Amino acid sequence: MLNPKIPVAKEGFLFIALAALFTLVAALLGCPKSALVLSLVTLFVVYFFRDPERIIVAHDDKTILCPADGRVIGVDRLDECPFIAGKAMRISVFMNVFNVHINRAVCSGRVEKVLYKPGMFFAADNKKAALENESCATVLRLASGQEVAMVQIAGLIARRIVCWLQPGDAIKTGERFGLIRFGSRVDVYLPDDSQVTVFPGRKVKAGESVLAHLA
Repeated sequence: MLNPKIPVAKEGFLFIALAALFTLVAALLGCPKSALVLSLVTLFVVYFFRDPERIIVAHDDKTILCPADGRVIGVDRLDECPFIAGKAMRISVFMNVFNVHINRAVCSGRVEKVLYKPGMFFAADNKKAALENESCATVLRLASGQEVAMVQIAGLIARRIVCWLQPGDAIKTGERFGLIRFGSRVDVYLPDDSQVTVFPGRKVKAGESVLAHLA
């Protein structure tokens, strides 16, 4: 499992280098307006791939933290869940292009499986996105035996899901586990009897905001 500790995610290095190269070429060709625009693009790419440290407050093993910066767009009870057994609660968090896109583990556990699914690229806040968009689901087995799933979902602009976890990996609450490039969504699936503490419209932060408490 990869665990980057630098202020910019390594997945952004290529994009930053290309933007900087185009800026340099424009400047050398004597195109100051183009160079200015490209320099702003370069700064935005650096900003997008920022990877700030977070202070992960110690919680009990029943507390579920947020996996992504952004806004809660849905809290739903499902009679069937494709990732964990039985009925489930689904909490959906939408990230726009200005949010930090590093994803963090909602709780401590061992990775049971990582399920990648190719699909469409509807807007991440569209109801169809959860079922039809490209996604990568990471299912965690907790020490209590309960299962929790974190599902990274590509959006209209996001076309690349990155997950650093593999089956058998152990991860702690708040640790980085991946990212999605350029606007996206992360859904969290919890046992049906979980006590959800957030509501649609609430702004949340990865590794800091509490989403729910397991029974």
